[in-house]
Parts: sequence; C-alpha cells; structure tokens
Amino acid sequence: MSPYLVMLITRKETIKRSTGRYFRFVEAALSTVKASHLPLYSCKYSKKVYTQPQLLALIFFKDYLKKDYREIIDLIVEMDRIRSLVGLSTIPHFTTLQKFLARIKSRYLGFIFAKTQKLFYSHDDEISITAIDSSGFTSAYASHYYSERTGKIRKIFHKNIYRS
Repeated sequence: MSPYLVMLITRKETIKRSTGRYFRFVEAALSTVKASHLPLYSCKYSKKVYTQPQLLALIFFKDYLKKDYREIIDLIVEMDRIRSLVGLSTIPHFTTLQKFLARIKSRYLGFIFAKTQKLFYSHDDEISITAIDSSGFTSAYASHYYSERTGKIRKIFHKNIYRS
C-alpha cells in the first residue's frame, strides 16, 4: 500500500471521528431539550421559522465549541449533517440566537441543566453544589451613580445554584 493512501485513510478516519463527536453532542442536546417540554414557539404570533428547541440546541453547540454567535453560524453553514439533524431549512442570523437567549425563561434552563446533570452523574454520586456560570443574565440596568444616590447595592454577577 502506498504511503499516500495510508495517510488518506488515516485522515478520513480522523475527520469522521470528530464529525461524529459533534453529531453525537447535538443529538444529545436535542433529546435533552425536547425532554424539557419547551414550547415550539415563544408565542402564537411568532414567525414560526425556527423552533425554540432548534435554537437552544444551537446555543448549546455554540457553548460546546466555545465559539461566538457569528462563528457558530458560519460553522452551521458548512456542517450539512448537523443542519439536517437540527432540522434547519434556512440558517438563522446570529442575532436570532442572541435574542432567543435573552427571552427564554430561566425555568426551562434550570430543568435542562438538571437533566444534563443526570447524564453525567449517577445516583450514588453526591453533588454538594453545582452552579451555572456565565448564565447570560444581566446584572443590573442601573448605572453606578444611580445606585450610589439611591443607596441600592448593585450586584456584579448572578449565579444560579442547583443543590441536589
């Protein structure tokens, strides 16, 4: 066998494994999101182009790859298998993901977080405190000067804590 053919076979196997890993992650994210009973659309007047589970799966995939909104949309354009798994006929604009994350209710995120935690820990494991970091919540809308003048304390960040 020629060295070029061996290199080509090895290269295809490496690409296939990495693509499969992304596919498996998105598949697990979709099943977890669907188990959360998240409504398909945020309201009855929505445009109904993308469902909330589709958008949330893309958000999870974005966080998994540690990309920003623009980069994940560029990757989704190139990844046909992921796009067909999520069920996207058109590619959302990156601001669609940002606006979705701003309007989703935190109770759904808490439920999905608990389901995801069950995937990684067995019933015998004791988990004292588990926290979501970088939740996307804004800390406050008031300026520093307004807070000083009114005597209200501004919080720098929020933490969601799930205790088992």
